[in-house]
Amino acid sequence: MGRQHVDHDDIVKFAQDRVNLPKEKADEYRAQVARLRERLESYLNEHPDFTLKKMMLSGSLAKGTALRTLNDIDVACYISGADAPHDVPKLLNYLVERLRKAFPNFSADQVKANTYSVTVSFKGTGLDVDIVPVLYKGDPNWYGDLVNQSDGSFLETCIPRHLEFIKKRKQAHETDFGQVARLIKYWAGRMKLERDGFRFKSFMSELILAKLADEGLDLSDYPEALQHFFTYVARSNIRELISFTDYYPASSIGSFTELVKIIDPVNAKNNVSKLYTAAQADMIVDAALDAGDAIDAALAAPTKQETVRYWQKVFGSAFQV
Repeated sequence: MGRQHVDHDDIVKFAQDRVNLPKEKADEYRAQVARLRERLESYLNEHPDFTLKKMMLSGSLAKGTALRTLNDIDVACYISGADAPHDVPKLLNYLVERLRKAFPNFSADQVKANTYSVTVSFKGTGLDVDIVPVLYKGDPNWYGDLVNQSDGSFLETCIPRHLEFIKKRKQAHETDFGQVARLIKYWAGRMKLERDGFRFKSFMSELILAKLADEGLDLSDYPEALQHFFTYVARSNIRELISFTDYYPASSIGSFTELVKIIDPVNAKNNVSKLYTAAQADMIVDAALDAGDAIDAALAAPTKQETVRYWQKVFGSAFQV
């Protein structure tokens, strides 16, 4: 009954109006990063021994899963050379010095070191670009040791393969994989505001969705796709091992002692959820149970007012039909 009041098309319109980063903004931000990358490449042509080797757009903007609330852009900067420090604070200062050398038109206050990254601020747009250093040893697939933004440890990763992994799922599900991923991220953002201590890393939610998509979940009906996502999180108690074989065989995955085990698709030794405690995992499960119950109630509600009220338990008061 509730489907006659709020259906797939209503969720699409809500996403377009409230959730998604508008295409013109996404294009503007990507162009801004492209200009940074072009300046570095131009500098490299003149200084081939320069230790900054490449800049790559990463994160939600690169994957096409950015929300309307995006306020900074993630960029990986590959650094080679024996003199590059392996101490994180020293490495960040090293990166700041070289960015200022490569981009002499930036003032000193536009390039600043943070805890685990360097921020480049653009005065025109007011947008920040967060540049994360990756220690690079010449791998042809661009594997390198990235500074983990969660705890500052060095983590082997491959930005191009992460992007390729998501792109493969988006191609298999056209616009739907990216859209359902954004709706889940929007929900998680609300939970962070409403539930003290709630955390649910975007990459984790994308990997759970990728698992379900790979297993045949139809993502073209958004109410059903969201319901399946929340049901899986609740049923599995977010304790099931999730892994992929795009870039390594299943036999290479080791045994992990952590409660939550969602394995990086480009590094079989990296559990992307290793820092999550039992309490934090249980908060995700509880929130997913509530969201799933709300969608169930919305799909069965007899009136439009009641249907909208249940969807607002998932998406907040901004959801209107």
